[in-house]
Amino acid sequence: MIKRMASKLHLGQPKHPDSSASSAASSYTSSATSVSILSHEHRASISTQRTSLHEWVKDQAEALQQERPPQSDAVPLEVRRSKGSYRLTDFIIQRTLGTGSFGRVHLVRSKHNLRFYAVKVLNKEKIVRMKQESHTRNEQMMLQAVQHPFIINLWGTFQDTANLYMVMDFVPGGELFTLLRRSNRFPDPVAKFYAAEVALALNYLHSKDIIYRDLKPENILLNFDGHIKIADFGFAKYCSTTAWTLCGTPDYLAPEIIGNARYNKSVDWYALGVLIFEMLSGLPPFHEPDISPVVLYEKIAQGPGAIKWPAFHPNATDLILKFMERDPSKRFGNMQHGAGDVFAHPWFREVDWKKLLNREITAPYLPRIAGDGDASAFERYPEDNAAAQYGASTPDPFGARFPDFEYTST
Repeated sequence: MIKRMASKLHLGQPKHPDSSASSAASSYTSSATSVSILSHEHRASISTQRTSLHEWVKDQAEALQQERPPQSDAVPLEVRRSKGSYRLTDFIIQRTLGTGSFGRVHLVRSKHNLRFYAVKVLNKEKIVRMKQESHTRNEQMMLQAVQHPFIINLWGTFQDTANLYMVMDFVPGGELFTLLRRSNRFPDPVAKFYAAEVALALNYLHSKDIIYRDLKPENILLNFDGHIKIADFGFAKYCSTTAWTLCGTPDYLAPEIIGNARYNKSVDWYALGVLIFEMLSGLPPFHEPDISPVVLYEKIAQGPGAIKWPAFHPNATDLILKFMERDPSKRFGNMQHGAGDVFAHPWFREVDWKKLLNREITAPYLPRIAGDGDASAFERYPEDNAAAQYGASTPDPFGARFPDFEYTST
């Protein structure tokens, strides 16, 4: 990527984590809890029926409501990959990588090609009860329609009477979130490397009229070679014009989302500005200990003038300001030249975009991977005999709601 930057990346390289790595599961599971200052806990993503901001704050208990009116799942997306046909008996379940509100994610090994995968298992009854059917179907559709070096691969889906199963890449390096919390903050060249890869992935998604809507370090995984894989497409949506649903992670919400307005794909570029700020400083721009949702959203509505700015490189500050522009029509990535403005910005001057896309640049941090299937970057979870219950015959009142998840015998 970076001719002059290459040596800087190694000078600023974070240390390898020890083998007891931490929680890297929310990117697969979409499960999280609130983060306090420099906390290692994950920040919750939210999705609500659209109300006014103050009604939303009062109705925290409704925070997992689904999108506003039910909409057809039929979208003009081309399937990029042949859909594999899988069943439980194709895999040996190794261990749990993460748990969430609807189920858990397992590290598995294929009995056929001996490769390792991550299989997300979602309980249908819980999905329906928490009104997350649309998001679940969207995740399947969006991932089936994309294929990019910096986006996680979905290889196939299936269901039994109780659960949905999604067979995805196993990304062994853990979360960017974990690395950032251990490093406290990234040197400018390191933040630039990850931001550039995210920018390439967002531009690709937007070219497919897909809005991602939940960019944050918890949803960026590190592959064995240190390059990123964006995961957790539960809030991704086909969006050729505008969207309306309040969803995402509070620190990363654009002002038009919290302001009750329709929004477009530019909210992803806003979130990239927040991500760059967090990588460079260690905290999101409007973060304060014990800040209430109302105060946080008021600060977001005020815009960058409410930010306490650390001494970033001037080009980094300029790009963050252009991403966090309150007026979407003036926001970088959403103007006449689209993402071209982003790629041409002076902060990215050293970036060789073609080499970066081809992963020909050495990443600033190389995960310590002992071998195939090494899951030491992921927290240990109680197994609770969960895997033994998969495939059991149960009543199935919800199977018809997920028609793209193939029924396969166990």
